[in-house]
Amino acid sequence: IIKDRIKEEDCKNGFILDGFPRTTEQAKMLDEMLAESKEKVTSTVALEVPDALLVERICGRWIHQASGRSYHASIPEFKPKSLKEGDTPSAETMLDNDTGEPLMQRPDDTEEALSARLQKYHAQTVPVLAHYEPAGIVTRVDASVAPDLVWASIEAIIKPVSSAAVDVAAPPVADSAAPAAADVAAAAPADSARNVMILTGPPGSGKGSQAPKIVEVLGIPQLSTGDMLRAAVAAGTEVGKEADSVMKSGGLVSDTLVVNIIKD
Repeated sequence: IIKDRIKEEDCKNGFILDGFPRTTEQAKMLDEMLAESKEKVTSTVALEVPDALLVERICGRWIHQASGRSYHASIPEFKPKSLKEGDTPSAETMLDNDTGEPLMQRPDDTEEALSARLQKYHAQTVPVLAHYEPAGIVTRVDASVAPDLVWASIEAIIKPVSSAAVDVAAPPVADSAAPAAADVAAAAPADSARNVMILTGPPGSGKGSQAPKIVEVLGIPQLSTGDMLRAAVAAGTEVGKEADSVMKSGGLVSDTLVVNIIKD
């Protein structure tokens, strides 16, 4: 699905991968796929948040199952309009702003389940950064601060490059400090025809709110694994049917399913 998707017109200048690769195995698969067209990943932006703060963020999260829209019971800017002051979050008080349909909490949005998810993220996804760090294309952003401050850090990284019409490729840094535009431009691989960015971060790191802003600045689409899963479901493929069953139960789609969708 990814291989076909990146051939579309809106990806001619590049694309942002959100939710993939989730493991080093998937990163190597991506590298092989891009190498077929003499391309490579040009930048990786990692949103980093302490686990304790993620527990606070995640355990108040509710979603609209059909669309994937996310809400939060305690963060004002993400509360649904239906939740009034003093209300206890429930299926009756947490309703989707667009459709009025009840929201749901995923079974894995509990402290116990989140702890397991974070262990998996640290064990499997964090090594993806190590995979790309030797190429000098990883930038780490402190996403524990307010969303507007997170965006300021990201914008400082990507906007100078966008204005200069060159590929984004940030050298590794230890915090959210943005590398100089000249350094970023110099790090961009000359043989990569498109800007291929990976946006990564643990659950609750704010990718969903930051990605659209990156899309607007860079003028390239965000390719979300979740969206592609829903496309596979809509197409009625065998993998899509399996993914549909998992998503309807509120569970997490396994790495095996993700890999099979990439292969399809």
